[in-house]
Amino acid sequence: MKQLLLLIVISMMSVVCQNASAREKAAPPVKPNALQCAAFSPYVGKLNPDYGAHPSKELIDRLLDQLVKKTPFRCIMTYGVMNGLEYTFAAAEARHLKVIAIIWLDDDIAVNSRSITAGIEVAKAYPKTIIKLSCGSEVRTRNNYAFDGEISRCISALREAGVAQPITTIDTWWEWCNRVSPCHPTDFGAQVDWIGINVFPWWENKHSDVLPCTPANKAADFHIARIEQLRRTYPGKEVILTEFGWPNGPEGGIETNKFTQQRCGVAGKKNQALVVKSTFKKLAEKGWSGVVFEAFSENWKPNEEGDFGNFWGICQGEPPYTCLRF
Repeated sequence: MKQLLLLIVISMMSVVCQNASAREKAAPPVKPNALQCAAFSPYVGKLNPDYGAHPSKELIDRLLDQLVKKTPFRCIMTYGVMNGLEYTFAAAEARHLKVIAIIWLDDDIAVNSRSITAGIEVAKAYPKTIIKLSCGSEVRTRNNYAFDGEISRCISALREAGVAQPITTIDTWWEWCNRVSPCHPTDFGAQVDWIGINVFPWWENKHSDVLPCTPANKAADFHIARIEQLRRTYPGKEVILTEFGWPNGPEGGIETNKFTQQRCGVAGKKNQALVVKSTFKKLAEKGWSGVVFEAFSENWKPNEEGDFGNFWGICQGEPPYTCLRF
């Protein structure tokens, strides 16, 4: 009888161990908390970053209050650290928002120097609020390789100043692929702590002969595929989708690909909601971070963006600041 009982106990223990092992294998790995952020620029209404008045503290406060009240975002990405924009970090800290801060770089070396100095100052002043830094945004996209030295100068200056936050330079995924397919690493890969990529199938649908046709219902997969490309190209580096989105108007508007004449992207509120929500869902499943472009629509957007330039905000840029529902 004792032997029979012993066999039953051993058998039961074996089943329990097997079940525990199966549960352990079936359980998904624990993933880090992904950042879900919105690109924030307060140049709304009649404001233009190229001339005229700069955003006031009151406007920055009002916009951030609207973002906190009407959306789930508790993280923003900012574009510049001067001309009144430096107040954004104090305003964000007061609202317990995290910030990815871009030090704006362009073709004016003297202005770049002041921007780098200001970037170092705010990074040190707000170490708990500013969680990541970028030396420029789409500098290569705008200027080809002419100002690569400015990007490297900024990165070196931040390192020498002892800035603690992880540093990158943000650009389109194509630039991070060194403009070749399959992806090749750039020289910046060895200089940065993380990779920030902007991915817009909407503009690929107009300008690209590599990936020329992605409708709204395939945009999230397109974003994920580009991240996976860059993760393979820069192993060991965190890759963040630093800009993605879809225009909410003009309703029904379509761009034509200049190479293939295909018409794959349709603007509109439903498609914007589909792209934004499905992309964040897929990012969260993988534990990856993303930044939707943009928090508030801006009327000043460049002429080359045509009719769609001021329709990218998840919130309207003027009262009553109506926002996409999440």
